[in-house]
Amino acid sequence: MADFVIEPPPVSTVPVAGGGLFPVRRVFCVGRNYAAHAREMGADPDREPPFFFTKPADALVTQAMVAFPPATRSLHHEVELVIAISHGGAAIPVASALDHVYGYAAGVDLTRRDMQDEAKSLRRPWDMSKGFDESAPIGTITPAARIGHPASGRVSLTINGKLRQDGNLADMIWPVPDIIAFLSNLVILKPGDLIFTGTPEGVGAVERGDSLAADIEGIGGFAFRVE
Repeated sequence: MADFVIEPPPVSTVPVAGGGLFPVRRVFCVGRNYAAHAREMGADPDREPPFFFTKPADALVTQAMVAFPPATRSLHHEVELVIAISHGGAAIPVASALDHVYGYAAGVDLTRRDMQDEAKSLRRPWDMSKGFDESAPIGTITPAARIGHPASGRVSLTINGKLRQDGNLADMIWPVPDIIAFLSNLVILKPGDLIFTGTPEGVGAVERGDSLAADIEGIGGFAFRVE
């Protein structure tokens, strides 16, 4: 076997409740998966086919401090349920999609909103508005073997103790099995893939010095500070 010509990058990991680390391969994100959020973003909330964007695996953040990114004056928060995939596959049927899930976590999709708005207006990709360094804070993954597959439950985010987002998993336009099935017809899902499932309404600005706390009923939460 040939030697690496540079040091291989470390594997991105997320802690698992009860011990161990979940190795991350790819991070997919569903856009506009709650009708009220679609409306606040100026989109049609009808059940159109889901669309996806990605973040690098090393954009995940598991520590309690997140750096405010450069090149933006409008950093926004989006709290989301995250699916951790344990068994991959292509063209996965909806009926068996949950068999591919290792567990769930709460996550936050941080977005350079001004950069995203400009990209939309120029019909350019969103990559730099969504996939920047430390753009995906995430909590501990709780195995489905312990909690099952929650189809409802409060999804909330506070900033400095004040409630900003307050939704429910039951309000997702595309629930977890549908998301997995649809995405597996676009790419072959692999063990280690994560899927951020969209955010409820109430997205808004994050400032330097803000303390954020994300929580999903039945799954757990986490907190971090933006500096």
